[in-house]
Amino acid sequence: MKAKNFITFLMVIILFGVFNMKAQEVNQKSVSVTIYNSDLGVVRDFRNIDVKKGRSKIEISDVAQQIDPSSVLIDLEGRVLEQNYQYDLVSLEKILKRYIGKDIQMIGENGELIEGKLLSPYGGQFVLQKKEGGLLMFPNLNKFQISVGELPEGLITKPTLVWLVESEKEGRQNTEITYQTKGLTWEARYVALLNENDTSMDLTAWVNITNNSGATYRDASVKLVAGDVNQIEETNYSPRMKTQVLYDAVAAPQFEEKEFFEYHIYKLQRNSTLANNETKQIQLFETKNINVNKMYYFDSRYGYGGQHDDFDNIEVIISFDNNEKNGLGIPMPKGKVQVNKSDGESVEFVGEDRIDHTPKNERIKLRIGEAFDIRAKEVMTDNKRITNSVNEQTFEATFKNRKTEDVEIIYEKHLGLNWEILSSSFPYEKIDAFTIRFKIPVKKDSEEKMSIKVRYNY
Repeated sequence: MKAKNFITFLMVIILFGVFNMKAQEVNQKSVSVTIYNSDLGVVRDFRNIDVKKGRSKIEISDVAQQIDPSSVLIDLEGRVLEQNYQYDLVSLEKILKRYIGKDIQMIGENGELIEGKLLSPYGGQFVLQKKEGGLLMFPNLNKFQISVGELPEGLITKPTLVWLVESEKEGRQNTEITYQTKGLTWEARYVALLNENDTSMDLTAWVNITNNSGATYRDASVKLVAGDVNQIEETNYSPRMKTQVLYDAVAAPQFEEKEFFEYHIYKLQRNSTLANNETKQIQLFETKNINVNKMYYFDSRYGYGGQHDDFDNIEVIISFDNNEKNGLGIPMPKGKVQVNKSDGESVEFVGEDRIDHTPKNERIKLRIGEAFDIRAKEVMTDNKRITNSVNEQTFEATFKNRKTEDVEIIYEKHLGLNWEILSSSFPYEKIDAFTIRFKIPVKKDSEEKMSIKVRYNY
């Protein structure tokens, strides 16, 4: 086969793919996609299909490459006797493997033609057996094109559902095909901007929709389900792909939210195309002037029960109420919250955290970092065995504030079981059977100490 014939062969494959795609576009009336947080999508594909009377074969291409064939539901006037999912897609490697032991042609950069039987195509190095005898070895194929006679049987250009159908009617039918697929997922992303004194913030919520399913859903109706749906793990049909990010935002609210079973559904109020290997961002909502509370938090567990003398870091927590009074009061899907603040010249990143699915009228806490100028230490200063069943321990906590302003530190002490507070230098609040909480005020550039004596009855 000459170089010209090789190029013609490639054009036939390309045109076959384009023609097939256009034919499916004509037959596809509409598509609806419901996407879950857990790498799962449900596709409702509405097509107009030509059905023959009696027994016939129908091929449906442009389905997701990561489709779960066992999940397919078909609304068809007729009986589906058999379904096959074909996903052995064309690639150079697969074509060459099928030509091992067969004749191929190598075309050099100057048009020279080399023919022989392919013995090994592995690792980018070819071994050919010449017709007149002997072997030709190609350690590098950069200067060669490869020509074969035809597309091997069994390889296809697109994932395809093949049905064996039996029908008493002949003609075109409007058919609904529903199936599940991996490779579709979404999550919320929140971007917050704190005000100058950290008492309020603006919050913009986005949804990130990622499509690695192996299909493009053109002008689709899109729904997002917020909630953790139980799934049995199955093997994926294809690997994940790299993604690109597209931004798709307008000022007006774009999603309509409603309760569904034990979840929440967000329906996009317009159609949108979800291209394969793409991440699309669409604004969910935007709220300004949310009241927030900044808290400095020290957990005694971080001090390993006072077994060392080093000072520990203090966590910085931003909290706010998800209610109507605060400009919210909506179900907030799980996702990452990025917190920013202006330094007077530009907006800078100050920390981030993840939130779980949060219903309305609940408080959200964001652990966004550690305070640079505030430190704390807890040590056990005394441990006495009173009787075989009674033990007394004394703890001392030291708090250092090197900031230029007064602060209040929330100090949580974890006591375990069967405890009794004998004395404490600061008032405390009992949180649960194991934990008490102190609020320790510390003036600017100073230290504060407190002590607590605990009795344990065993």
